[in-house]
Amino acid sequence: MADSLRGNVVVITGASKGIGAELARQLAAVGARLALAARDARALDAVAAECRQLGAEVDVLPTDVAVEGDCRRLIEWTVGRFGRLDTLVNNAGATMWARLDEIRDLSMLERIMRVNYLGAVYCTACALPYLKASRGRIVGIASLTGLTGVPTRSGYAASKHAMRGFFDSLRIEVEDAGVTVTMVYPGFVATGIRENATGPDGTPVSVDPLDPRRVMGTGECARQIVRATRRRQRELVMTARGRLARWLKLFAPALVDRIARRIIERGY
Repeated sequence: MADSLRGNVVVITGASKGIGAELARQLAAVGARLALAARDARALDAVAAECRQLGAEVDVLPTDVAVEGDCRRLIEWTVGRFGRLDTLVNNAGATMWARLDEIRDLSMLERIMRVNYLGAVYCTACALPYLKASRGRIVGIASLTGLTGVPTRSGYAASKHAMRGFFDSLRIEVEDAGVTVTMVYPGFVATGIRENATGPDGTPVSVDPLDPRRVMGTGECARQIVRATRRRQRELVMTARGRLARWLKLFAPALVDRIARRIIERGY
């Protein structure tokens, strides 16, 4: 099991920082061959250099997953560069911190949906023929907001709910082809994404509203994802609180709403 990702050709979107960058480093350490994608070319190069120091074969391609053509170019470039594709990690994401009645530029909601949901759809659709050939893996990095609503994150939660519905449906479609789908539902993680979250006026909020001392580190988050990927696990709900909330929502949904509100108001 420890070597099952050795030699695997893995595409990671959103690989320039946070969970994506840490996944790249951990997969490099177990011998995966990496194609890293994000918009920030300089940050991608820095992550790639770290991965090469760990002995990995790695290359980068600046990519905006909100653009279908970029996603197609990423997948075709990866197959041309490495000769195959074994694992696709849909990690790229954008978030927000704003109540709906405060938002003055609704286009931010469209951007979040294009990055989080359609970006994953575009990459997966382009990659599917190659993943069928390799009987590969698809990994979707969602969020606990994909399982329950969270105040100030309405557009983000909608995009992660959409991811969940898409990949749960796709899992059934590709089962006979030997392709597996792993959906990941992290809680709050110190990723860097929130520091660039969009505020009510459509500009970055610049500061993290959550207490960083009370969130999961990227190292532990990535370790859990790598383990779930290796095992071709169906789902990964990372925290005990998340697993409890999932079941509570079936029997006491109003209680889950109150908990979500309290977490946001108190900064977790």
